[in-house]
Amino acid sequence: MVSEKWGVAHIYSSFNNTLITVTDLTGSETIAKISGGMVTKAAREESSPYTAMQMATQLADKLRDKGVTGIHIKVRAPGGNMQRSPGPGAQAAIRAFARAGIKIGRIEDVTPIPHDGTKAKKGRRV
Repeated sequence: MVSEKWGVAHIYSSFNNTLITVTDLTGSETIAKISGGMVTKAAREESSPYTAMQMATQLADKLRDKGVTGIHIKVRAPGGNMQRSPGPGAQAAIRAFARAGIKIGRIEDVTPIPHDGTKAKKGRRV
């Protein structure tokens, strides 16, 4: 019987960039990481779904080399007093991991939610 090795993919997706870090199950040791700037040259494309797909396929190759067969996914948006919805790269990255043959365990939203924290940097009417 072949033992499966699992990791946790932390996907931080804003409207300016997408960051993917894969750690072990405890979250203490980083296995691989990648950002939008490592894949594309144009700054405007760092958060695009296509770039996120390229990032996920590159990470899937690295994970296979290191023996990781499955991942749990934690999706994070900027949160706090910023937007609570993840950027366009999050869903594309999850789909690309699935297409690359990596098993997906749990998908969890870990966006920080304020318990009435700091004031938003907008006018009163917005």
